[in-house]
Amino acid sequence: MADSFPMNLNRRQFVQTVAAGLVVVPVFGAENAAPVPMPVRTLGRTGIKVPIIGFGSGSRFLMYKDDDKAIEALERAIDLGITYVDTAHAYGNGKSEERIGRVMATRRNQVVLSTKIPARTAEQARRQIELSLKRLQTDHLDVLHIHDLKGDKDVAAIEARGGVLEALHEARDQKIVRAIGITSHANPAGLRDLLERHDFDCTQMALNAGMARMADLPGGMKATPAGDESFERLALPVANRKGMGVIAMKVFGQEQLIGAVSVEQLLAYALSLPVSLASLGMPKLEHIERNAALARAFAPLTEPQRREIFDSVDKVKRAAMLEFFRSHRDV
Repeated sequence: MADSFPMNLNRRQFVQTVAAGLVVVPVFGAENAAPVPMPVRTLGRTGIKVPIIGFGSGSRFLMYKDDDKAIEALERAIDLGITYVDTAHAYGNGKSEERIGRVMATRRNQVVLSTKIPARTAEQARRQIELSLKRLQTDHLDVLHIHDLKGDKDVAAIEARGGVLEALHEARDQKIVRAIGITSHANPAGLRDLLERHDFDCTQMALNAGMARMADLPGGMKATPAGDESFERLALPVANRKGMGVIAMKVFGQEQLIGAVSVEQLLAYALSLPVSLASLGMPKLEHIERNAALARAFAPLTEPQRREIFDSVDKVKRAAMLEFFRSHRDV
């Protein structure tokens, strides 16, 4: 049986112990005590209450090769309070949404359900929304995102007359979706500009202690140094100023930041930013258990603590992470 969190540690001792990788935080409180609740935040101006971590249903969810095992994982996450479910129309050519739909058939009212569409025209978007609803076995979505903003040409396509924005506003007006947003791995400046100019309720962006962004280059998604061009520096302040809900992703840098600092520190770094939640890929049941426990034990880091984590990554792992992504394909 794993050691439980020693309750006599003060906050400073806990942070130091976590940094050393010595704590396995329990999902439940002391023996015979009530379970520690999953912390929740509000998704910006939407008023939607969300857990501080979400169940990411992209490539990591598709690592469950057996559908029943994938569904078991999602059911377990919901049981543990990870009730924000993040998927996309294109994940696994629809397999992700279909798997989630099998769970939504009985548990739709227990989750905040989010999907993303790759469409860039209103006509395409309407068709994709209809198909996603069918796969997900629901008649409404809580969050609908434009998926994966890329370069400047993509910004122009999204803003064009008859573009995808038209269909998103229509879906929100018709109560098919509660909140509309946009995601990006690779274009912090473009995301900043779109958030400034349009009426989004929320947004999802790459935020991690390495402050790397994912570039869509030949051969797949690559990590590139961000510096002052990161989402944290450019797009996040705009979203905060306009009251949008923010979903952090790529918190672990596609696992390439793990090792410079601990999983605990990487998650704490992201959750200490002004975000609503972090969406995490969890390809094993033990990851679900661990992340639920860490979320329950989360305490915000100070700015010096976050800077220390960032500096550790900068010195130890950043170059190795970038080298890994030179040949990595995110599928």
